[in-house]
Amino acid sequence: MATTVIAGGGIAGLTLALALGRRGHRVRVLERSEQPPDGPVVKSAELWQRPMVPQALHDHVLNALGVRTLRRHAPDVLDAALAAGARLLDFTTAAPGGLRALGDDDLGTLVCRRPVLDLVLHRAVQDLPEVTVSHRTTVTGLLLDTSGPSGHRVTGVVTTDGERIPANVVVDASGRRSASRSWLAAAGIAVPDDLTAPSQLRAFGRFYRVRDPGGPVPGPLNRGNAAGGIWSHYSAVVHPADNDVFAITLGTLPGDHATTALRTPGAFTAACRISPYLAAWVDEDAVEPLGPVRIISMPPNILRGTATGRRHPVEGLLNAGDAACVTDPMFGRGMSLALAHAFLLADLLHEHPSADAELRRAAADLADELLRPWYDQGRHDSWSRIERWRAEAGVPMASGAGQTAPVVPQHLWSAARTAAATDPVVWRGIARVQTSLNTPAEIFADKDFLRRVRAAADTPVSSGLRPPTRAELRHAIAAQEGA
Repeated sequence: MATTVIAGGGIAGLTLALALGRRGHRVRVLERSEQPPDGPVVKSAELWQRPMVPQALHDHVLNALGVRTLRRHAPDVLDAALAAGARLLDFTTAAPGGLRALGDDDLGTLVCRRPVLDLVLHRAVQDLPEVTVSHRTTVTGLLLDTSGPSGHRVTGVVTTDGERIPANVVVDASGRRSASRSWLAAAGIAVPDDLTAPSQLRAFGRFYRVRDPGGPVPGPLNRGNAAGGIWSHYSAVVHPADNDVFAITLGTLPGDHATTALRTPGAFTAACRISPYLAAWVDEDAVEPLGPVRIISMPPNILRGTATGRRHPVEGLLNAGDAACVTDPMFGRGMSLALAHAFLLADLLHEHPSADAELRRAAADLADELLRPWYDQGRHDSWSRIERWRAEAGVPMASGAGQTAPVVPQHLWSAARTAAATDPVVWRGIARVQTSLNTPAEIFADKDFLRRVRAAADTPVSSGLRPPTRAELRHAIAAQEGA
């Protein structure tokens, strides 16, 4: 059987290697980071040096789509993550009424630090005799055959050390920068245009550990699998993780200079103390910080033209995970979409071993069906948040800025979110969108769902805890700057 070369050993690359290797395909994964150290999973994950994966040091969740995908395709990986200290949280604890309903078993979230999940996947792949993982290896270009009737066909890759690796399929799983764009450009091949939309998000994150091992969490999870919220000018969210660890992430606009001091522990803690649901999570008697406050600028929403194009410039070249589609990290879909996309790509590669034009069309159809709806939703959700935050900060929108109409009109979204506070059926519909199990188009096409949304439109709803105003947040930050 021919070899598949996968450029990138992150979530998407390892998952694809796992799915193909278990079907007997020969796979070689080329990963630029160091090999993870041996030893217990959690300790090895904490020692794993991956400077080229800065997002691994920030919080991640595997939402219901990702959990369902592992249960169906790799339950042993899910079991291994749980054995390493990850936990499954029941999203429905935040549902109005508190009663479980049919389908609620799908609404589970795996809370686990990204390096721990990566290492569990890595070890599952290492156990496969048909798969080889080469670390400290980067693909610099493609080997191409231009003599065929269909134009360019991939025949392998070239690495930084000059190794020429033959392959009949090459998969770009290199992450959000999508290295295949530079490979194609270097070969003089035109690259299809991408769809992009800004996320304009800067995140300040810090990990903590509960001081009482195995004890209760410091505060309630008002969001089912998280605590906090996305407010009118910033976000403040707690995500539990594995082994009594949790992360707090504060989100602001990148150009919001008044919040830059959140990178300091004092200002970060002060902001948490005045944010709804977060104060208990920074109580020094209950928790201890595990490191500094880390800052990262989030990427835009991207849908790669090389993933959706049916007339691809090179046969046998595919994109997986973030190299195919990036969605606003605030909404927590990235890892789950990468898992789902990788397993479905493995199905296509198994069905089309010759890597012909039919494979390309099938891969493009998959991207349109699985990834395009979430790119569109991410584009809309990001833009709505940007408008609110910029208005609160008194910063005008960029000249010529605009937002395409969402699949679901904004007034219906707003009405549904209001109805979800009291109607458990509406809540579950919104929850299935939030956890990527169903697209907005699927949920809002249900007539009973819409009837309930309209029926609850005039029901008064408590506004809950009040977040700080922008002036109050700035004052809390400034007080720490002068301390």
